[in-house]
Amino acid sequence: MTEVPASPASPAESRSGLRALLPDLAPWRASLDFRRLWLSGLVSNFGSFLTFVALPVQLKDLTGSAAAVGAIGAVELVPLIVFGLYGGALADALDKRKLIVWTEAGQGLLSAVLLLDALLPRPAVWPLYVVAALSSALVSVQRPALDSLWPRIVAHEHLPAASSLNSFRWTVSGVAGPALAGVVVAYAGLGSAYAADLVTFVVSVLLVVRIAPSPAAHDAARPSLRSIVEGARYAWSRKELLGTYAVDLAAMFLAMPLAVLPFLADELDARWSLGLMYASIPAGALLVSLASGWTSRVHRHGRMVVLSAALWGLAIAAAGVVGNVWLVLLFLTVAGGCDMVSGIFRGAMWNQTIPDELRGRLAGIELLSYSVGPTLGQVRTGGVAAWLGVRTSVWSGGLMCAGAVGLLALCLPKLMTYDVRTNEHALRQRDRRAAATTGPATDATPSPDPVSAPAPGPAQA
Repeated sequence: MTEVPASPASPAESRSGLRALLPDLAPWRASLDFRRLWLSGLVSNFGSFLTFVALPVQLKDLTGSAAAVGAIGAVELVPLIVFGLYGGALADALDKRKLIVWTEAGQGLLSAVLLLDALLPRPAVWPLYVVAALSSALVSVQRPALDSLWPRIVAHEHLPAASSLNSFRWTVSGVAGPALAGVVVAYAGLGSAYAADLVTFVVSVLLVVRIAPSPAAHDAARPSLRSIVEGARYAWSRKELLGTYAVDLAAMFLAMPLAVLPFLADELDARWSLGLMYASIPAGALLVSLASGWTSRVHRHGRMVVLSAALWGLAIAAAGVVGNVWLVLLFLTVAGGCDMVSGIFRGAMWNQTIPDELRGRLAGIELLSYSVGPTLGQVRTGGVAAWLGVRTSVWSGGLMCAGAVGLLALCLPKLMTYDVRTNEHALRQRDRRAAATTGPATDATPSPDPVSAPAPGPAQA
């Protein structure tokens, strides 16, 4: 029997296949507040990455010490822990928009302090550490409010797409900010980088104040140690959530190389590549987010978190082994892509399963998981680099990361078996949203998330 050759795919079919890979824009189209908050984050993140590069470069120039650069993580740690947990309680008890506005304005004032110090004839070192600590405190208060606000302005079924779009926003600024910062710092000076950061915070505040108020539920728990413990108990009861926290903590603590990149660039005799090194990890994340449509069709999120975190560690190890700067940039880019995959699925698990009345406190715990790791990682990387050398610090951390993630996967089977289609917590939140709303979020002023009934017990890289 003669076979009939298959007809070529129609243009409509080709577009459909391409569309399946592109990011899902449903949250952007459905919610005006999502668009405002997304743009605010894009602008402020862009400026923050300028400071992210300028601050360690200034410390390196003033001290010449890898340990001194790594110590930024040490001064950020205590405010991060204290204000992260308390910030989660504040996010559940106060208007989330007001918290975001005031902390964003505070960050702008800190950028002004860095600018003034950089303009002095002899800049001082101690203000850099003070600003780093205060900035850590403000971020720790803001992030739980920000993370717990997204599910209020985005429909439940759009949350994975919103997570991808937020990741895309971060990567765009993460690629452009460090790459431009290398040029700005080299040719325009540190003051110009800090001044640009200050301007971006002003623009961000003007966007956020236009978002609709997001008050706490009428029966919200007051900020207290008891309410923080309540959130911690809920997190402990959810082993799949614990798994996401533990995996991200291990990956960031053991394999975060950012503190030693200025020294790695010098060792490779490629000082020109520093901005590219800082931009490579976000660039890899950007490539993944541009083709993130496939993530909506994955249901076993826990397995993807584990696999991508292990691959992150192996890619960082490879970046520490190779001696060619272009290969270093390649492996850092691969690592960034793996980290993006992990972040997308961690965010989906958090947003689709945590009750509204506990989102702030759980977001505070999430903040610790994805912030304490990099903060301590800077200390670890800088200390090991001072002791054993920069390259050894990088590749050894990457290998330890891969091993630690594998061990956690064996110890936390609920993370590996998580399936959003059958998980009881995901199904409960979906049903509550469906029962309390008549449709997805629109451009109208959003009301508080209907999932505000008290949880039966204590109720996010």
